[in-house]
Amino acid sequence: MNWAELASYWPFVLGLMVTGVFSGLAAGLLGIGGGAIIVPALSTSLALLGYDSDVVQHVAVGTSLAIIIPTGIMSARAHHRRGALDTKTLRLWVPFIVAGTFIGGLMAGLFSGDVLRVVFAVMAFLIAGNIVFAWQTKVMGHLHGSGLAHRISAFVVGYISSLMGIGGGSLSVPTLVAFGASMHAAVGTSAALGVAIALSGTAGFIISGWGQSGLPPLSLGYINLVAMVLVAILAAIFAPFGAALAHKLDQKTLKYVFAVFLVAVGLNMLWKVLAG
Repeated sequence: MNWAELASYWPFVLGLMVTGVFSGLAAGLLGIGGGAIIVPALSTSLALLGYDSDVVQHVAVGTSLAIIIPTGIMSARAHHRRGALDTKTLRLWVPFIVAGTFIGGLMAGLFSGDVLRVVFAVMAFLIAGNIVFAWQTKVMGHLHGSGLAHRISAFVVGYISSLMGIGGGSLSVPTLVAFGASMHAAVGTSAALGVAIALSGTAGFIISGWGQSGLPPLSLGYINLVAMVLVAILAAIFAPFGAALAHKLDQKTLKYVFAVFLVAVGLNMLWKVLAG
């Protein structure tokens, strides 16, 4: 690679650094792994560098899951220190959320980039609507004591999260709230669940993307190592700051922040499909 080619990557690198800061803050504030920021930012950066649109979305989703590993760990630790992590729910959910995520990661290669974008956008709108209007609580509230309902929910959250490239907070937070958890406890527990999702989903995307042509340099399957390192380091550093901010906000405010954030991200992703 000559100096001209190296210089062309600087906007990409700077964009990744900014993405890392904001994804870390989002991880701590909203209990998400930052994937809702990382996926659109990374896919845009790769598209600007000229990579194929289908490969771009898969790399963005897969790499996002890998990045969530350290982000989720830092966020979960910060919430645990504040007593906002439900270990009983964590033990119940982890095996099933891991299974759903791994299967979703393996199947991701079967879908086009636009399909993944539409899944991302539609789910973001549904989740935001659910947070504001509490549809899920009305439908599932009476199932809070059912182990089967928890296990099925965990599998579905894992599967969809792997296709979206998120740590699952956008799905697990409202689900845990519907099952009776406080918003702060749901956010903290979700951060820990995001680590399980990220580990399993990363493995699935490495396998499904192995040998794929047209990948960016230094990629392991659909995981781009350059993006993973840069974003992960900064996201892990800033996640505790987001967690501290979350505990300064009341639960109602936190819910509306979450909803507005998801709508904005969903609109951005849907625009990419329509504009393409």
